[in-house]
Formats: sequence, structure tokens, C-alpha cells
Amino acid sequence: MTIPELISKTFEEKYQESPLIVRSPGRINLIGEHTDYNGGFVLPAAIDKSIYLGFAKNSSRNCRVFSLDFQEEMTFSLDDLKPAKGWINFVMGVANAIQNNGNRLEGFDCVFGGDIPIGAGLSSSAALENGVGFGLNQLFDLQLERLKLLKFSQQAEHEFVGVKCGIMDMFASMMGKKDQVIRLDCRSLEHSYFPLELGDYQLILCNTKVAHSLAESAYNQRREECQEGVSQVKKHFPEVKSLRDISLSMLDKAKGEMSAVVYKRCAYVIQENDRLIKTCEALAKQDLEEVGQFLYGSHDGLSLDYEVSCPELDFLVDYTRELPYVLGARMMGGGFGGCTLNLIKKTDKKAFIAAISAAYADKFNRQMESYEVNVADGTGLINL
Repeated sequence: MTIPELISKTFEEKYQESPLIVRSPGRINLIGEHTDYNGGFVLPAAIDKSIYLGFAKNSSRNCRVFSLDFQEEMTFSLDDLKPAKGWINFVMGVANAIQNNGNRLEGFDCVFGGDIPIGAGLSSSAALENGVGFGLNQLFDLQLERLKLLKFSQQAEHEFVGVKCGIMDMFASMMGKKDQVIRLDCRSLEHSYFPLELGDYQLILCNTKVAHSLAESAYNQRREECQEGVSQVKKHFPEVKSLRDISLSMLDKAKGEMSAVVYKRCAYVIQENDRLIKTCEALAKQDLEEVGQFLYGSHDGLSLDYEVSCPELDFLVDYTRELPYVLGARMMGGGFGGCTLNLIKKTDKKAFIAAISAAYADKFNRQMESYEVNVADGTGLINL
């Protein structure tokens, strides 16, 4: 039985209704890491690992939500929405944002579950929020645009979940297109699609299965270091608003007024934006070898200059460098754990997974996980 079929069956058993079913995907980011909060570019895509949600009205002001994965039901009233504990915040936060924007909701029932690995950095939370927003938009015929819905997802994170995240995860999950990556300008939200035609190659994620506690404090520290660099450059170039506006030559002009660490952080972001633009050009001419080199360049910058990698991520990337069937690899996401993204030849995937898994277990006495991912359409309705 597929996950959507299981959602439908569970829904009918619990709530005696036949549900509307929504698929909402996780996401990867091909390149462009830690550029989003600096007003830069990212290059994400929706993937074929998703959360599926069933919805029906229940003629009340109360909502019942059942998580298939946790085997747990939680309830809330639309007239009394405030943050609680656990996964229900992702659902309530979106309902709250929709209502606060002047849209009327009524009570609903929801069953959800999926196959996005939790904690792997594939944005299961954004997928859930987008799925809730999209489903409620359909159920109550609110006629809200996708861009509005994904902003409600971000609002839910900020106000109910308590994470001041950027917009990339929600945008990629909601706006994804099959076999295309999205070049998103995080400042203006202007976006364009580039074909990801991999031919004999495919994307494989290797999950370190670690999450170092440094992640949150380091994230805030990196934001401050970037702001510090912008402030110093501003003294020479008052028109500058973010690192997006700064070239390396402009940064060099203010180099004497900032620490070596702040200079390295800013230089990385400027170079990563440049790598992203060049990656799009390489994709347009289907030069996958060049794309692979930019992936390695991105990882080296993240590891050495931005310093958000960790021994496990570095090991997995370094392991691929001498393999002729791997074009490129890099850490993906915030850092200090999570996954590496690998561009590898399809015919060698089994040998690759077996070899790198054994080497990783030998080095760290820990099992990694691997996932094959394909680039898929964004959030939408499905018919069983």
C-alpha cells in the first residue's frame, strides 16, 4: 500500500470521510549555502520524498490532526490558537497565519505521514507547513496564490515554531518543478528555472547521522560576522545594504578595518554567489563536470572559510574526490551534520554506497544512511 493510500484508509477509518489528498515535497539545495540571509541567491529544488496529507471539513470550529508516523492525534480550536509543544505547531501556525490574514477557516480533520527522513536537512517541516496551507486553501476555496501560502509557512515557523528561518525551504517545496532547479533571489523573491538534465548521472545524499550542538550558536554568530563586514564596507560605499551588493575588491578596501575571521566569512558569501551564477550557466550548457567542480568549491569554502562543516561531512566529501565516477560533492544545509550531496554516475551507485558506508563506519563507528533523490514538482493535489 502506498503512503497516500494508507492516509486515505486511515482517514476513512478515523473520521468516516473520504479526504482530499495533498502531496508536499522536501527539498535539496544544489548550491548557494548561507547566502539566503545575506540577500543572495540559492539554487534549490523540490524532491521525490514528500509528506502526504488528507483533509476534510468537520462542521465545527475544532480541528483533529493525526500523525501517522507518531501514531498520535492532537486537537485544537480555531478560536484559541497559541503555540503548544511538538509537531502540532506546524499545523496551528499555518492555520493562524491564514486566519490573521482575513481568511475564514472552519473546523477540519487531517491525517498526515510521509517518507522524508527526519533530521536529514531535507525540510520536512516546510513540507508539512506548505501541505497544510495548500490543503486548507483547496478545502475552503480561499483562492490564495502559492507565494502567499509559502509566506504563511514561514510565518508559522517564526511565530509558532520559534525558528527565524529564511524563505528558501518553503519556496522550493511549494514552487518546485520536475527536473528543474530554482534560482531564487532571496532579496526580491524573483526566480527563474534552470534544467537539471543529469543524463547518466544522479544525485545521492549521504547522511552523517550526526547533529553537532554548535549549529544554532554558530548560525547566529555567522550572521553577526557578516553584518560586521557589511558595516565596515558601508563606510567606504554607503549605498551597500548587504553582502549581495559587495564585490571582492570592495571588501578588500575595508580589509584593514575588520578581523581576519570576518573577512573570510564575507569573502566566502561573495564567492558562493558567484559560484551559483556560474553553476546556472554550466547547467544551461549541460556541462555537468563544471557543475561538479563548483560543488567541491562550495564545500571547500564552507569548510575552510565559513567553518560550518565537521569531520564527518569533510570525510564524506574528501572520500569522493579520487573516485572517477563522482563529478562533485559538498555538504548541504546549515552545517555541523546532516547530509552531503553527491553527483555520481548511475552505473556506479551501488558500489559507491557500499564503499563509502563501510569507510564511514570504520572511521566513526557510526552508520550513515544514503538516499537517492530526483527533482520533482512542488506541493499539489493528488488523485488516488
